[in-house]
Amino acid sequence: MPDFFLGGPVDDAGERTGERLSYDAAHLTTHGVIVGMTGSGKTGLGMIFLEEALRAGIPTLVLDPKGDMTNLALRFPELRPEDFLPWIDPAEASAKGTTVADLAASTAERWREGLASWGLSSTDVATFVEGADVTIYTPGSRAGVPLDIVGRLDPPDLDWERDTETLRDEIEGFASGLLGLIGIEADPITSREHILISNLLEHAWRRGTALDMETLLRWIQEPPFRKLGVFEVDEFFPAKERLALAMALNGLLAAPGFEVWMEGTPLDVPSLLWDEAGRPRAAVIYLAHLSDEERQFVVTLVLSRLITWMRSQPGTDELRVLTYMDEVFGFVPPTAAPPAKKPILTLLKQARAFGVGMLLATQNPVDLDYKAMSNAGTWAIGRLQTERDKLRIVEALASARGDVDVDELAERISGLGKRRFLLHDVRAAAPRVFTTRWAMSFLRGPLTRDQISTLMADRRPASAPPEPATSAAVPARDGDEGSEMPPIAAGTPVHHLDPAAPWADLVGADPVSRTYEAGIYARVLAHYDERRAGLAHDEEWEAIFFPAPEPFDPAGGIEVDYDARDLRASAPEGARHLPPRAPLEAASYFRDARRALADHVARTGELTIYRNRELGLWSRPDEDRDAFEARCRRVADERADEALATLRDRYEERIRRIRRRIAEADRKLTRAQEELDAVEREALMDQASAVVGMLLGRRNRRSLTAATRRRRSAERRVDRAAERASDAREELAELEEELADDVAEITEEWTAKAGEIEAVEVGLERDDVRVVELGVVWIPVPAENAG
Repeated sequence: MPDFFLGGPVDDAGERTGERLSYDAAHLTTHGVIVGMTGSGKTGLGMIFLEEALRAGIPTLVLDPKGDMTNLALRFPELRPEDFLPWIDPAEASAKGTTVADLAASTAERWREGLASWGLSSTDVATFVEGADVTIYTPGSRAGVPLDIVGRLDPPDLDWERDTETLRDEIEGFASGLLGLIGIEADPITSREHILISNLLEHAWRRGTALDMETLLRWIQEPPFRKLGVFEVDEFFPAKERLALAMALNGLLAAPGFEVWMEGTPLDVPSLLWDEAGRPRAAVIYLAHLSDEERQFVVTLVLSRLITWMRSQPGTDELRVLTYMDEVFGFVPPTAAPPAKKPILTLLKQARAFGVGMLLATQNPVDLDYKAMSNAGTWAIGRLQTERDKLRIVEALASARGDVDVDELAERISGLGKRRFLLHDVRAAAPRVFTTRWAMSFLRGPLTRDQISTLMADRRPASAPPEPATSAAVPARDGDEGSEMPPIAAGTPVHHLDPAAPWADLVGADPVSRTYEAGIYARVLAHYDERRAGLAHDEEWEAIFFPAPEPFDPAGGIEVDYDARDLRASAPEGARHLPPRAPLEAASYFRDARRALADHVARTGELTIYRNRELGLWSRPDEDRDAFEARCRRVADERADEALATLRDRYEERIRRIRRRIAEADRKLTRAQEELDAVEREALMDQASAVVGMLLGRRNRRSLTAATRRRRSAERRVDRAAERASDAREELAELEEELADDVAEITEEWTAKAGEIEAVEVGLERDDVRVVELGVVWIPVPAENAG
């Protein structure tokens, strides 16, 4: 990347060292700020940056609120007095006590010597002139080259799905700037005016359609869509209030001279920055003649379009384009949010990745938003007007790089003279003080519109009344289209398509066009009858046949769902009608069309319904297979529940009997166990008695034997009771298992029945079909689709 030759370093005494100060052009991708009071040489330094960019083959986009940067076009390769003569101010010559011719001669000599002092000559100026073009654009004026700002808003060549954010940013910028012209400070989120205009422009651009101001005003009154968000348009933004907005914008358009805003060079970034041969251009957008609101509008639109173009480019580390704004006061303030602020901040934050540098100039740093300051990698600081300005700069630089000696920096800024600047580059080792080189362009001061007119006379297109900003005319067939509607057979309904119809895109309607082509709309009623299913169902079929076919082809319709709002009873103002392709003046055409439609629908119309033989069910006409299958499952579940209830009733008595046996067996087991326990206690007492008797010399063997027999008998009764209880429980378990098997079988059976679904096609007889509507609909067509 080439270096920019900005001037030369100066020593502590303020004298040139004789060296050249070179600045790496790639450093401007991190953007820059030039700060200096009036008379500090700030404009001259900005001019030198632009000259160096153009000499390096880098195009520049210059936003010129004061008119100083028009001097970039005053380039005189031969440096002759007669070159300077037309641009000498007679008042200045008079004040100096000399003639205009003598002042021109001395100025030419001074310029030659000034360039020579920096090693430059007329040869360098000639090379500069040959290598780059300078054009002064004057939006809203024919003084320079007019710039078409609002005449035709062509959709950018970007993909909506991929570049939605970029496109919406540009739309937001246009809406904000336009509303600013009529005194509305619109928030993009809460302003109904902003939301409506943004949606209208997006509606057109998504369809690849250019939008002009005439159409925009018409759409504001009658939007080409029915809803904004979840609300109807008329509920969100009532028609009376939309009319007031349209009237305010119309007042703007009707103002004398506003037509110039809609003529001239299109706002196309590549065309502004490069000529046909690929030479870089300096596109100077002159703004000095505009009001503050108009300046905001132009800057917003130009930078928004630049951002859109920028985001379509591949990334680069080198400087691809330099954008310069001379005197940024009011465009990016610290607190307020004028329309131009967002695109400026967007460039400062995002442009680096695309090689687009931005250089801002201002008289004092208080004019700049702190976000802008934090994104600037290069600062050129000249003489400042107040201590507060100096303090703001020192604080900003100290914040950006912690190794700054604040006191030394403040002292160096205080000592700056005219055309002396402190260059702070975040990529350089330390700040440097330098003086600017001599500018190749003649720094004459702001040019008047008359002077710009003279300078750009050979660039301006020949005067001609601006073309109306409407859709291109459509080539006619067999005669010219006109406002008179071609004759239509008597008794035939005739309508014009409302662009807000949801299906307008399906038929290729151009919502911007005023040229209309005839189509046929039809509504057919079909009666489906299936007695087995208890079906008696009427179904409507609606279609558009476009263009009106000859001969009429009933199979060629585009199926739509139209309602009364879609078809207007009267023609829009300014409508032009193409001669129809079909003989619509003949009643026989419509009779044949009715007959063909009815035959076609009777032959092809089918209604698919579903049947479940096992359950004896039929689907309803509005019930799809999934819904019908779900209903079959519910019915099958209900019938399975009924079968299971009967099954459980049958098993219930058997289960109760077994449970009673278990309970009785458990009681007997308990009594037997209690008896056994008693016998065992009695046996223990007998044993104890026997032991005492033995100790006393008495024996009672009979008593012990009887106790043993009683115990054994009690044990047998316990075993029998336990066995009967166990048998009963096993029987209950087997019965419950049998019940579970039966339940599973019933469940599987009804589940299978629920899935037994078959499709049944219900056809039509000729008498089942009736054409209830058949008429002509005029549809707006784009130029490329007619002919």
